[in-house]
Amino acid sequence: MIEKIKTKTAPAAIGPYSQAIVLDSKLVFTAGQIPLDPATGEMNNATIEAATRQVLENLKAVLEAAGSSLGKVIKVTVFLQNFADFAAMNEIYAEYFGDSLPARSAIQAAALPKDAMIEIEAIASL
Repeated sequence: MIEKIKTKTAPAAIGPYSQAIVLDSKLVFTAGQIPLDPATGEMNNATIEAATRQVLENLKAVLEAAGSSLGKVIKVTVFLQNFADFAAMNEIYAEYFGDSLPARSAIQAAALPKDAMIEIEAIASL
């Protein structure tokens, strides 16, 4: 069974996709989250630290709407516009994930939606 997740506590999808999908009441697959502030619709792209915090707050909101949490994340993919931002992103990332340490890939992308500095997607358990 597939359940589509939609929450107003994270930015609305900017295309024909769901914020997340729950599969068989076991796994949550999130769409990539960019640093859009859900309250204003504005990009929070001033620094990589601010952008990473916004992305992780958005990811957290989507996971919670699906009945999961950051602590239940199994796999994360981080897309960075500039890989030189990796260390700064990693510091903020560590604040949010603590000891849960999901598997992770980090990739430099030539371009991200709305010229975002960072995008993060995740797979989590329920």
